[in-house]
Amino acid sequence: MSYLYEVHLHTTAASACARSTGAEYIPYYKNLGYDGIIVTDHFFNGNCCVPKDLPWEERVDIFCSGYEDAKAAGDRLGLKVFFAWECRFDGDEYLVYGLDKQWLKDHPDIMEWDHVTHYEKIRADGGLVVQAHPFRERDYLSEVYVHPHQCDAFEVANSGNPHEQNRMAYRYAMEHHITMTAGSDIHHVGRTDNGMLYGMEFDKPLNSIDDYVRRVKSGSGFSLHVPPEHLAWEEGTTNHLPVFIFDRDNTPIPTHSIDDIFATF
Repeated sequence: MSYLYEVHLHTTAASACARSTGAEYIPYYKNLGYDGIIVTDHFFNGNCCVPKDLPWEERVDIFCSGYEDAKAAGDRLGLKVFFAWECRFDGDEYLVYGLDKQWLKDHPDIMEWDHVTHYEKIRADGGLVVQAHPFRERDYLSEVYVHPHQCDAFEVANSGNPHEQNRMAYRYAMEHHITMTAGSDIHHVGRTDNGMLYGMEFDKPLNSIDDYVRRVKSGSGFSLHVPPEHLAWEEGTTNHLPVFIFDRDNTPIPTHSIDDIFATF
């Protein structure tokens, strides 16, 4: 038996691009047989709708209300709901798991951290950092920034990505032995960009967000809930924007070909 979780989900409370409240997701995922969801709204340095002119703690309260709304509904209907968030740097985004509202209130300086500081401080406090959709290309991006050393895992399957971009992330993670996750990046009940729901399947149920962090860091006891053909490499798969791979010192290394991308670490 496996236990299925959605690990990338946005609500209207904090994500400007979302169209569903936290509570609206609960019956939807419950009916699909999921054991739980993780709410990952866009943080203040991303596509966030929380007003910027409020005191920090009040902003954090509003930000967390989407999760709290979902959690209350989940408790009523028997669906587990955990808290996380998605932050943004220069177009590259990261899912942060394992820390809570009070941690955010205690760290207003998070908005000033670079990639290395961000990763080190979150890891020091027991958190998990996953680079979301690392090879994502969009018309508002001019370059792709991949940070294999400033995260614990790659989200290699994201329902907001074309399969080509997911295949790039999957192949890179496979070749460099990077732990992999998968999520729907859902913004609206019943709707994802590619029409598919992804997720993570665990061999034992999760009872807390700390369980999720420990299991992903261990790299065992789970699998990706993704049709295999969505990640299978196809000839002709390539990048269309310049790709920079960042080394351990957070120095960008430009790549010049598809083979160059996968050789750079």
